[in-house]
Amino acid sequence: MWNFLTTHWRDGVEILILAALAYHGYLFFRATRGARILTGLLILLLSLALISLLLELEVITWLLQRVSVFLAIALVVLFQPELRRVLAELGSSRMFSFNRPDPEALDLLMEAMQQLSSRRCGALFALKRGIDLKLYAESGVEIDAAISTELIATIFHPKTVLHDGGLIIDQGRLASAGCVFPVSQRDIQDRAIGLRHRAGMGITEETDAIALVVSEETGALSLCYQGKLEHDLEPDELRQRINEILSGDSNRDGTLVKKDKEEGHELGHTI
Repeated sequence: MWNFLTTHWRDGVEILILAALAYHGYLFFRATRGARILTGLLILLLSLALISLLLELEVITWLLQRVSVFLAIALVVLFQPELRRVLAELGSSRMFSFNRPDPEALDLLMEAMQQLSSRRCGALFALKRGIDLKLYAESGVEIDAAISTELIATIFHPKTVLHDGGLIIDQGRLASAGCVFPVSQRDIQDRAIGLRHRAGMGITEETDAIALVVSEETGALSLCYQGKLEHDLEPDELRQRINEILSGDSNRDGTLVKKDKEEGHELGHTI
């Protein structure tokens, strides 16, 4: 037994590494827009391979061997947005990221969001972290102002020019307003999730930013991070989640969480 372990321990390490990569790859890709396509394609290829093996169909076997090369390229194209986000996150490790809003600025932001919520004014914020948001900031209007509830309320007033875009917050300051964020293409059945929520998910799919959303229809407060949406949070919950993410203690499993305020329990479904 000892001889076997000393001879083949590297094989065990390789199996563990591959199993961990496969598991985390499954967790990452299962909720993406290409997951169903990938599942259907794998079922088709495995079925054809099994049939050709059992019936010894040489032509189909030859075709499958040749198509596999093009399939690898097709998968890279199919999951290009997801791969970009993974590489971007690896390139901006938290140990190199020092961009954190100060507590006073967060308090003012939370106060402004509660005011917007009570007035049913829709709003979308992106808190910059390690990855630069200059590309999205350039699509809006540069502000470079200190955070204030009055200024945020003015920006998102329904009759202002900038109210439909996103507001980027960089190092506790309002950097740019009226910004255009990428819209997530994920499948979401909940009709309460509108374009602002999808834009919040989109910016967090492409970057490591934290997106905050105020619903225009219901006034609900939501948080988006790593392409995942946490919907209808209480102000204290929202602030706690921001603190958890900034401190690196984010352990949500990718569910969209809705609060049933009357019955006091949580409902969730994976997106």
